[in-house]
Amino acid sequence: MNPPLILASTSRYRHELLQRLRLPFTVQAPHTDETPLPGEAPAALALRLALAKAQAVAARHPQAVVIGSDQVADLHGQPIGKPGDFARAAQQLRRMSGQQVVFQTAVAVVRRDSGFERALLAPVTVAFRVLSEVEIERYLTLDEPFDCAGSAKSESLGVALLERIDSDDPTALVGLPLMRTCRLLREAGIDPLLP
Repeated sequence: MNPPLILASTSRYRHELLQRLRLPFTVQAPHTDETPLPGEAPAALALRLALAKAQAVAARHPQAVVIGSDQVADLHGQPIGKPGDFARAAQQLRRMSGQQVVFQTAVAVVRRDSGFERALLAPVTVAFRVLSEVEIERYLTLDEPFDCAGSAKSESLGVALLERIDSDDPTALVGLPLMRTCRLLREAGIDPLLP
């Protein structure tokens, strides 16, 4: 019998993605400080936060396998997080217009009772089209991506903002790289394909 599985996230996107694996799991908020450290690179920030989220929940549930994840948009080495509102989202999209942005998505799995703790990065390179003000405003009004790093939901209307997506883990851009998650879960003792 598998140990309890917990997703250390309140993200509805990650919840929906993890459901694809058809494993029973619960959700807990990790309550971690997501402030970047001075000079911290976006990839390092995503890895640190994914692990910190998993560790925070695993500390309360040492018998469980805990998944943490984080995503940081990387524009020429500068981290771009969740905008929170329309004005910040419009500003982000103006900056990313015509640019290549790397969405650094990290996943971590922690199982305290066995000492397992590992995090993996799944970078996704996204080429944004050159966007007009009208397109930016219409997109933000229709999709309201204010809780998404980089202000774009590729699984929704945000795909119209893009020219290309390069990734080796197709769910990474939505917020949880499922192929890497499966790899870490198997290493921690849970195989989605075994009873």
